[in-house]
Amino acid sequence: MKIKTYILLLLMALMTVACSHIDESERLIYVKPEPAKRVVLLEDFTGQRCVNCPKGTEVIEQLQQTYGDSVFVAVGIHGGPLGFAGNASVVGLATPMGDEYYNHWHLEYQPVGLVNRHGAVNYTDWAKAVKEELAKPAPLKMEVKATLGNGNIQIELYEYGTDGVTTGKLQVWIVEDQITAMQLMPDGKANANYLHNHVLRAAVNGLWGDAFTIDEGEWKTQVMSLVVEDAWNPENLSVVAFVYNDQGVQQAVKGKVNSEKGKVNSEK
Repeated sequence: MKIKTYILLLLMALMTVACSHIDESERLIYVKPEPAKRVVLLEDFTGQRCVNCPKGTEVIEQLQQTYGDSVFVAVGIHGGPLGFAGNASVVGLATPMGDEYYNHWHLEYQPVGLVNRHGAVNYTDWAKAVKEELAKPAPLKMEVKATLGNGNIQIELYEYGTDGVTTGKLQVWIVEDQITAMQLMPDGKANANYLHNHVLRAAVNGLWGDAFTIDEGEWKTQVMSLVVEDAWNPENLSVVAFVYNDQGVQQAVKGKVNSEKGKVNSEK
C-alpha cells in the first residue's frame, strides 16, 4: 500500500510540474461564434394614391418567393404625399408615423425603398440591392417569439453577438397582412378590393427604438408588450425587429404573432 501511495503522489507531482510549464493564456482556446446569416430589411414607402406602388409590391412578392421571410423582410410604410388616411366610407392606411418616417429620410417620390437603410432605392433596383446586402456578413443573430393573449401581444426578443461589438438601436414594429383596402392601380383606376400586406401598424418601442449594444459571444433578451387595436386582425399580425446604426441595418428578424404558445421564430 505504501508503494502504491508513493507512486500516486509521484504522478500527481509530475502532473503539477507539467501544467506549470503551460502558459495560462494557452490553456483556454477562444472559439469565435459561427457567422450570422444576414437578413435584409426593405422599408417600402408606399401609398394608396400611388399608381406605381402596385409595381413595387410585385417586386416584393418576387423577392419573398426567392428568399422567404426568414431572409428577406419587407415593411410597407404608408404615408407621404400619396398616402391616404381614410374617411367615413373608405379605409385608409396612412399614419402620422408613416409621414414622419417619410419626411425624416427626405424622400421625394413613391414607391421608394430603403434596403437596410443604405439610401433611397427605386423599386426597379430593389432586387439588386437586396442581393448585394445578402452577400455581407452580419454581426449578430436575432430571434423573436410573439404570443397573443387577453388582447395583448407579448414579445420576447433574443440577440447573440457573433462579431465584435455592435452598438446602435433596437427597433420593434408590428405589421399586418391581408388588409383589404382601396388602391390606385397603374391604369389610374381605383381597386376597392386590393390586398395590402406587411403594412406597418405600430412602433412598439417608439419611433426610433431603444439604445442597444451587444458584445461578441453575448446573449441578450428583451420582453415587451402592446395592446392590439380594434382595427387590426390579430390572426394576420407579425413582429419585425431590427438593430440599426449609422452604418445601416445590422440584422433583422420577423416572427408571426401566435394565438397560443408557439415556437421561437428565428434567423439562423
